[in-house]
Amino acid sequence: MSAEVLAGYLRAQATEFLRALRLHREAGTGAAASQGSAEAALALRRAARRISGSLHTFQAVLDPGWSEAMRPELAWVSGTLALEHACSARLERLLQALHRLSGTAALPTRGPAGAGLPGGSGGPGGAARSAAAVAAGGGSASPATAGTGTTTAPERGSLTVGAAKAGALLDRQLTLARTRAHSTALQALGSSRFHAVADKVAVLASEVPLTPAASAIDLRPLAEAARERLVDAVAALPLLTAGSPYNAEALVHGLSPDPAPHPQDAPWHQVRLLLRLHRYAREVLHRAAETSGAAGGAGGAGTAAGAEPTAPLTAVFPAVPPAAPPHDLRLLVTGEALDRHRDASEASAAAAHAARTPRIAPATAYALGVLHADQRHEVEAARYAFQLGWQKDVLGSS
Repeated sequence: MSAEVLAGYLRAQATEFLRALRLHREAGTGAAASQGSAEAALALRRAARRISGSLHTFQAVLDPGWSEAMRPELAWVSGTLALEHACSARLERLLQALHRLSGTAALPTRGPAGAGLPGGSGGPGGAARSAAAVAAGGGSASPATAGTGTTTAPERGSLTVGAAKAGALLDRQLTLARTRAHSTALQALGSSRFHAVADKVAVLASEVPLTPAASAIDLRPLAEAARERLVDAVAALPLLTAGSPYNAEALVHGLSPDPAPHPQDAPWHQVRLLLRLHRYAREVLHRAAETSGAAGGAGGAGTAAGAEPTAPLTAVFPAVPPAAPPHDLRLLVTGEALDRHRDASEASAAAAHAARTPRIAPATAYALGVLHADQRHEVEAARYAFQLGWQKDVLGSS
């Protein structure tokens, strides 16, 4: 499988990056930004992740100096743009959990976090601030609010004083963090560093810096190495412990005064990153299969490696049919489980951080402690879901 396949994939992703950047600039920033701005930022992150991941997996066919210089810059772009969305999603998740644990009516439903006006009632902070206002008032949404997307549910009582104050505290802290992340993203997009990255991506859209020996390197072993790294990382996970949805392992170190991230979470976060790299490598191979199939249908030509177009995928990924899309059901299930694991882990850390606020009332601290324990149980539930999805994947591959 020729390196030209990778070059075509990188050119396509670079084009997506530039298109998203243009849409983001056209949508505007600040209070006048539209939902298109958030969607464009998401597309920017998506393209940056795919370019960076491909540079990591297929670095043997790319110019090493250029690749090593580009990867951290793309990671900086993706990470900086993700902060605001993460703060909004974390606040919404925690407020939903507070209402669920208190037995109150459900919060108003809305689209994905990060959509809408950044500073208005439809933006990431708008619905969250409205929910926190409901929590601070000790009641549920008003009838007028209930008529605009609120899931109707029997009211079982208002929030306790501790839960209401906990929601208000989380709203203040995470809204401040979201505002700072928004300012940081705006500064980053206007910085010379970002312009340098955009210039390099613009060059990548027309010319991919391959090594002189790239034409002799097959991409399939490199993609297989990415899959093997994922399999090895999963093998090191305590999947037997994750065989039960709620096994209290999530509460180990739960009362530790150390504000560092939970020590059990890091290996799972690493698996999530390796799974993403595996998916991106599959996308490159799938693109090669599509290209080879189109060429074979038009002129009867074979693949770049001289084999049938279905042979590379069946050899590397025996569980995936030759015509399967790059994101099959098993990868989606395990990927979503790891995303939920990451979200719950970060939400529990935010609840623990809020509980360390000086001079808060005991009832508020208690509510935050219950919230922290709830999110750690969600962590264990996500690990259990991943374990089920992964075992099905392994059994299907045998």
